[in-house]
Amino acid sequence: MTQNIDTAQLRLSRVLPATPEEVFDAYTDAEKQKIWFSILDETPGFVEIEVDLRVGGRQTAVWGPDADTLFRETQTFLVIDRPHRLVTESTGVSPDGMTMTTTVEVTFAEHDGGTLLSVVQSGFPAAEMRDFFVREVWAGALDRIETYLRRERRL
Repeated sequence: MTQNIDTAQLRLSRVLPATPEEVFDAYTDAEKQKIWFSILDETPGFVEIEVDLRVGGRQTAVWGPDADTLFRETQTFLVIDRPHRLVTESTGVSPDGMTMTTTVEVTFAEHDGGTLLSVVQSGFPAAEMRDFFVREVWAGALDRIETYLRRERRL
């Protein structure tokens, strides 16, 4: 029996402590992203984000521990259904110049007084890169967003 497994796609989800509108805004608003991008860092790094939230618009994020070690991600918005669904084409460039383009679909659904944020990202060149994104990139981003949302609830 042959099994066809798409190693180039990831699926993950997490329940976050806010409404779908609040989570969608935290995920897409440049000023909120600037806060949560570095909310868990011991020392402040470099974060610059610009968002043109419309179909065909772009989000550009540049971040890193210092000005000499920067990551860059440009997302082009393909679908915006606030606060339920967002689809982007994402091109990332690491400090060493490696480039990767993927498609990212994020959904936001009410769940037990919070929001179930689900991600499907496809187009990874290898299973190892996909697994790195599950373990490090998305886990870190969702930890930061969750911390941001919890702090906002306390204010």
